[in-house]
Amino acid sequence: MSEAELIFTALAELSTVRIAESVDATGMTENAEAGKKGGKIAKGARSCIVNKKTGRKVVTGESFLPPSQPRKQLKGNSDERR
Repeated sequence: MSEAELIFTALAELSTVRIAESVDATGMTENAEAGKKGGKIAKGARSCIVNKKTGRKVVTGESFLPPSQPRKQLKGNSDERR
């Protein structure tokens, strides 16, 4: 990941945690809502600061891993046993 990707990911995570704590979120539904709100905060910051002001994108093709090689199946490990 690029430095900018790491920063905006950290912003989303921090925002999500703080929102969840402030509403005393419990359970999947409340935490998912906090996650969406935290993601929107990071998206807004990314859009405002990086994309509009500098013209540079946060996510680049440099951060993608090359396709992995197909895995070999172990001997005796077939789908028939399931």
